[in-house]
Amino acid sequence: MSSTLVGVGVGPGDPELVTVKGVNALRSADVVVVPVMDTGERGRAEATVLHYVPGEKVVRVVFALNERTDRARREAAWDAAGERVAALLGQHGCVAFATIGDPNVYSTFTYLAQTIVELVPDVVVETVPGITAMQDLAARSGAVLTEGTEPLTLVPVTAGSAVLKEALAGPGTVVAYKFGRQAAEVAGALRETGRLGDAVWGSALGLPEEAVHRAAELDGTPLPYLSTLIAPPRRDGGRGGKL
Repeated sequence: MSSTLVGVGVGPGDPELVTVKGVNALRSADVVVVPVMDTGERGRAEATVLHYVPGEKVVRVVFALNERTDRARREAAWDAAGERVAALLGQHGCVAFATIGDPNVYSTFTYLAQTIVELVPDVVVETVPGITAMQDLAARSGAVLTEGTEPLTLVPVTAGSAVLKEALAGPGTVVAYKFGRQAAEVAGALRETGRLGDAVWGSALGLPEEAVHRAAELDGTPLPYLSTLIAPPRRDGGRGGKL
């Protein structure tokens, strides 16, 4: 019989934001894989999973999570992780992979699944959606993500500040992920496009070290890598003005 690999989104870090379906998927899997960096510290996904499943059911697999310059090292890590998970699929009927946020939004699970499909051709790949950082930040800050006909643009600032500036010049809300190391450039782009006043940013959402602030308070100091920004458009047409 074919085995199943399930990517489970466990949200931005607050264990209360894991969906009921996500908890059920974690508990029903034979083992739960969590990604860790080669330095070995516990990541958000693992910390969240341990609220719902016993530690002996969790398997830590090393990924080059922050490697962006050394492609050979990154792909070697993907291959090694894929082989480890493929071996687990050979021993178990269902393996869950826990990922922060959602497994289909900038997730390590995407690369793992592509590798596994090549190694285990008959594997069944499924995903369980998770709450994203932009949704959590909107709730904690009171920012409205979209109204009426407004578009929503999600930009990873790792793609470069030019991509962010282009999005900010558009008509709708812009969400920027992973902007912490380029906080000064992001603040400049917001200022240039007239978006600074209503923008908010947050990091470590739902965790003891949580930070949620107005973007106008950015002073150029580098922020945590996984910081999230919401920059709404001007909304001066009153209730329903964007319909």
